[in-house]
Amino acid sequence: MSIGGAVDSRSPSFHAVPVTDKPRTIRALLAATTPWLASRGVDGARTDAEILIAHALGLRRLDLYLDLDRPLDDDELAKARALVARRGKREPVAYLVGTRELWGLAFEVTPDVLVPRPETEHLIELALARLPVDVEGAVVDACTGSGCVAVALLHERPGLRVIATDVSNAACSVALRNGERHGVDDRLDVRLGDLLAPCADLKDVLAVVANPPYVREDERPSLAPELGFEPALALFGEGDDALGHHRRLLAQARPLVRPGGFLACEIGAEQGQHVCALPHEGFGDAIVSNDLAGRPRVACWPRT
Repeated sequence: MSIGGAVDSRSPSFHAVPVTDKPRTIRALLAATTPWLASRGVDGARTDAEILIAHALGLRRLDLYLDLDRPLDDDELAKARALVARRGKREPVAYLVGTRELWGLAFEVTPDVLVPRPETEHLIELALARLPVDVEGAVVDACTGSGCVAVALLHERPGLRVIATDVSNAACSVALRNGERHGVDDRLDVRLGDLLAPCADLKDVLAVVANPPYVREDERPSLAPELGFEPALALFGEGDDALGHHRRLLAQARPLVRPGGFLACEIGAEQGQHVCALPHEGFGDAIVSNDLAGRPRVACWPRT
């Protein structure tokens, strides 16, 4: 299915769940919802059912199990069923509930930004390993999206300032709100623009970090339906190898990053060898770090 066609209007609504009557308790609603979501191809159907029902009821997931036989009124059922129906069309859970956790922090998420993924924690880990706890100075976070990388770095390093950029004005607004949400907005400077273009006034920064688009266009038909709901601008990289943003970052970062600093970018699992071959004048050879599954995940170029 193409990325633009993730929602199938022919998909049966949640009201087609084969139950004899409306499930009138939390227990019954969970029992009806879980297999229905699984039948729609949703991985982790039970977990998603719990998250959506808890959100509809204004509860924590744990609270569901503390009162499984609680009766539900019509409004509560309607809210829960509406969310489940949307998930059945493969809309990401994060968009349905409005938040996603990364690095132990809950971030606001809207369809204007990518859903934060656990893989991005490898980028945060690498950056923190190269930035001492008592570090002071500025870091640039390009393609900031929700601001999750910028906010995580600021949360862990109180002496840092982060200049976060994004080509999407709506994404910049989400990043700003996440900075406020976690009390780091006084050290977060969000700028609208492409990659490092908004940073012409900067020099001698400690590092540039980025989770740029890196999915190849020819991969579009094979992507999970959920990705059809996410902004294509933030997913698909430039060029046949989808590494155009990485090339431009390597060129643009050179005059910004101080000697001894670094550029670190998230990459695709099949791109390790390709990023090592990118031109990197002013930087040392790429150091590629793998994720827990042994797949390339982050490329780091030390500034020489």
